[in-house]
Amino acid sequence: MKSSLIRGLMISGTVALLSTSVAFAENPMVGGAAMSETMDIIDNAVNSADHTTLVAAVKAAGLVDTLKGAGPFTVLAPTNEAFAALPAGTVETLLKPENQDMLVKILTCHVIAAKALSTDITSMAMADGGTHVVDTVGGCKLSLKSEGGNVTITDETGGVATVTIADVIQSNGVIHVIDKVLLPKTDDAMAAPMADAPMADKLMGDMAMADADMPMVGGAAMSPAKNIIENAVNSADHTTLVAAVKAADLVDALSGPGPFTVFAPTNEAFDLLPAGTVDGLLKPEAKDTLTKVLTAHVVAGKLSAADLMKKAKAMGGRYNMQTLSGDALTAVLHGKQLYIFDESGGAALVTIADVNQSNGVIHVINKVLLPK
Repeated sequence: MKSSLIRGLMISGTVALLSTSVAFAENPMVGGAAMSETMDIIDNAVNSADHTTLVAAVKAAGLVDTLKGAGPFTVLAPTNEAFAALPAGTVETLLKPENQDMLVKILTCHVIAAKALSTDITSMAMADGGTHVVDTVGGCKLSLKSEGGNVTITDETGGVATVTIADVIQSNGVIHVIDKVLLPKTDDAMAAPMADAPMADKLMGDMAMADADMPMVGGAAMSPAKNIIENAVNSADHTTLVAAVKAADLVDALSGPGPFTVFAPTNEAFDLLPAGTVDGLLKPEAKDTLTKVLTAHVVAGKLSAADLMKKAKAMGGRYNMQTLSGDALTAVLHGKQLYIFDESGGAALVTIADVNQSNGVIHVINKVLLPK
């Protein structure tokens, strides 16, 4: 299998990607290390502290010599955090010698046999009506998009990775750092080389399910391997909430083990408050009030939307909760929609539910909840 993959890597004509000749700025830093344009993909990757898992996988798959070859290659390089977001035990399983073929398949689904810069991807996507489909060395098809300056890659399972660092030029191609592991579709051909074919199907199913469990919030993928604060700071829709949490000195508390259920108002929710309210709450002298308001959005324990709906149904349609501030919230099921009522009678609609965190869960809401 590997010999055919290596031959495939050398046939650049099998991929409809063309590199353009442009003047490059200095390579970006990756994983705390300088990336040299005169070094190959492997020689650069081993220096990135953010790619130790990827490097270990490439070594276990026996692909080091291939990716040190002349290329050119485009490598979509998942970070350690991307691998950590896979179901528990996945990486350890893939690194076992008996699963080498499956590991090779996954890794080569991150490699394109041509040099494609972000500008190339943008041009091809525009030419193809917004999405350009490309074949990888592993035989997978990836859908490339470029919107608002962001490049995203959709794999065969529907998982979406975002390019977080683009155009890291190598002597034998280019690396684009991505925030998610790309997965091939599950099929009999892929499972056959595995020592345990049913386990292969389960493993791929679990990984695909993990992708489904990472909803986008504020234009950013939310990783269940990150805590509430680490995810919230990436959401463009929650900059006001993050600023408030920092002003209230609640960062450490919400980075703690929890678990917590956080009802997270969007920037628009804060904008609905009377003019000057947010500015007033962010003043140092209003810190106690701000803390009370924010902790009135946090419940101890992890409560999914299904949990809240089940409890509400069991209690005649309303489920009362006590927040960390000591104030009460009430979950109310209205049709298929979940509302959270505060003590002042205000009602917030849950617009994005079950954003799982390493220390709990976030439910995005469209109103700020107010204590008495």
